[in-house]
Amino acid sequence: VQLVESGGGSVQTGGSLRLSCAASGFTYSSYCMGWFRQAPGKGRERVATISKLGSITYGDSVKGRFIISRDNDKKTLDLQMNNLKPEDTAMYYCAAYRGSFCPSQAATFPNWGQGTQVTVSA
Repeated sequence: VQLVESGGGSVQTGGSLRLSCAASGFTYSSYCMGWFRQAPGKGRERVATISKLGSITYGDSVKGRFIISRDNDKKTLDLQMNNLKPEDTAMYYCAAYRGSFCPSQAATFPNWGQGTQVTVSA
């Protein structure tokens, strides 16, 4: 399993960024995919997950601002982040879990990318 994130960067409050994750080495359509984030000194937090059948769950702090999507043909996972806030500053990770449902806990996901940094300035 290989997951490679891209699209991070620095923006001002209220700005937008789009993260992408390119997946390879596994049957992508059979996996739950997710975005998690980790700020310095904090635990890894679920941002959003999307099951193999397209069922989506968002973390409470990003509902209404972030949109997760997947393309099973291209084996990609995207995260459109709008109205960014300083508290969104973190390293963002793409994760994969083989199964029909998406776990809520980061520790349950066995496969991770290297992460991409998002920094939102006030």
